[in-house]
Amino acid sequence: MTEIESMDKGQGRLPSIAEYYTGKTVFITGATGFIGKVLIEKLIRSCPNVGKIYMLMRPKRSQDIEQRLQELIKCAVFDKLRKELPDFGQKLFAVNGDITSPDLGISEEDAKMLQDEIQVVFHSAATIRFDEPLRIAVNMNVLAVRKMLKLCQQMKKLEVLVHVSTAYANCDRPFIEEMIYNPPVDPQKLIDALEWMDDEMLQKITPKLIGNKPNTYTYTKQLAEYLLTKEGQGLPIAVVRPSIVGASWKEPHPGWIDNYNGPSGLYVAAGKGILRSMKGDWRAVADIIPVDIPCNMIIATAWYTAVTKPSNILIYHCTSGSVNPFTWGEIEDVVMNFWKKVPLDSCFRRPNACMTYNGFLHDFYTFVSHMLPAYVADLGFCLLGKRPRMVKIYNRLHRSIGTLYYFTTHSWEWTYNNLDMLSSQLSPEDKKTFYFDPRGLHWPTYLENYCLGTKKYLLNEDLSGLPAAKAHLRKLRNIRYCFNTVVLVALWRVLIARSQFARNLWYLVMGLINKFVRFFRLTSTARH
Repeated sequence: MTEIESMDKGQGRLPSIAEYYTGKTVFITGATGFIGKVLIEKLIRSCPNVGKIYMLMRPKRSQDIEQRLQELIKCAVFDKLRKELPDFGQKLFAVNGDITSPDLGISEEDAKMLQDEIQVVFHSAATIRFDEPLRIAVNMNVLAVRKMLKLCQQMKKLEVLVHVSTAYANCDRPFIEEMIYNPPVDPQKLIDALEWMDDEMLQKITPKLIGNKPNTYTYTKQLAEYLLTKEGQGLPIAVVRPSIVGASWKEPHPGWIDNYNGPSGLYVAAGKGILRSMKGDWRAVADIIPVDIPCNMIIATAWYTAVTKPSNILIYHCTSGSVNPFTWGEIEDVVMNFWKKVPLDSCFRRPNACMTYNGFLHDFYTFVSHMLPAYVADLGFCLLGKRPRMVKIYNRLHRSIGTLYYFTTHSWEWTYNNLDMLSSQLSPEDKKTFYFDPRGLHWPTYLENYCLGTKKYLLNEDLSGLPAAKAHLRKLRNIRYCFNTVVLVALWRVLIARSQFARNLWYLVMGLINKFVRFFRLTSTARH
């Protein structure tokens, strides 16, 4: 029993979160991911006395793990931390490994070190691609959990394992409770079947296997949760289920974002004038959660699990839709208005995206507003000796829209009993430091910061270029007016000049307009 635990039991209170993490040795998978970066930044900045933080990393793009570690330390997410604790990088250590390799690809020496030292484990590594082939999704989202459980069972000082799942692991249910549901198939049976199935056969039966699930991501996440209950018995485990993770709300910087996943890529596409139509239900609730909320919850969940040692695996929902709902239609209004006030540089067209639930209208808009301009633009690139790219961009955009369609046409309800209990255990100071209640989130302000974050952190655009961006939008508007004028004149020449009926209709309309103008002139003269 540690000194803090002895003191707390004697005084009848739990240690603060910062007190608990003092001197703790932490192991994180998925550290270079979106949640992983924010989790590390928050953990070090708010618990400055935390001990060593080991991160599972694999060599990537000709970089070894030490080079990737130094690249991670230089990331903009740590700018605030860098000012407060310039030597924070001394707490970070890379461990060579890969969740897809046997035993996580960790060497015997590193494995022994982890088994002897680690006290807190955060497992957030996973594939987040919705359209991932089932074999890869199982390998990364299910088998990786088994390997992590095996490693944790050998850790001599382990106090808690927090598994980061998803609120959509059971998205085939409209009402989701804080429990682990039985999957449609036992994970081991599926794993055994994958060993003898070839890829072609697996691809054909995947829709049957996943059933009412929209994709392999949600399907394998549910299998992973069930695996925790079967093979993680005796381990101090907690599960956090975030919904659609978006840009930060408050920390480390409002609107910080480092990827195009989820709504981020759609916001950029809409701002650039590339996205004109998206299929979805504008009345459906957009369950987006800022990244700093799940990170705070993960840290607090580990603290509570370690100091109270619950007898069961507790599930914590990290969603906004049930407590602070905001619809996709409302998001569309805020985002479009913002891009017209603060446009992106070098827009393809003026921002003017809309969401429609009608499949025919969406297909029509996709053909007229997406593919036709894309082919025309690529033809222009070819004539100028440049590489065509717009058709490729639109094909990628359409795949992204397709994977999100299920989530833009459904709404869910979640329970929060465990979350409310966790909140009640926090001191007033910890509630402020490790906030995870989305009720105080003002959506219009957050979304404007989100869009500004995509401009600043994803596209590296500076606000000093705003006058030029606005001038470019005016130029695009004038081009559109000229184009519309040419189209009207062409229609007049083709239809009106060659058809007696069309000419008579034209004269009737112009006559009515003339009468209205004369009427208002006479009325105005009489008043004077």
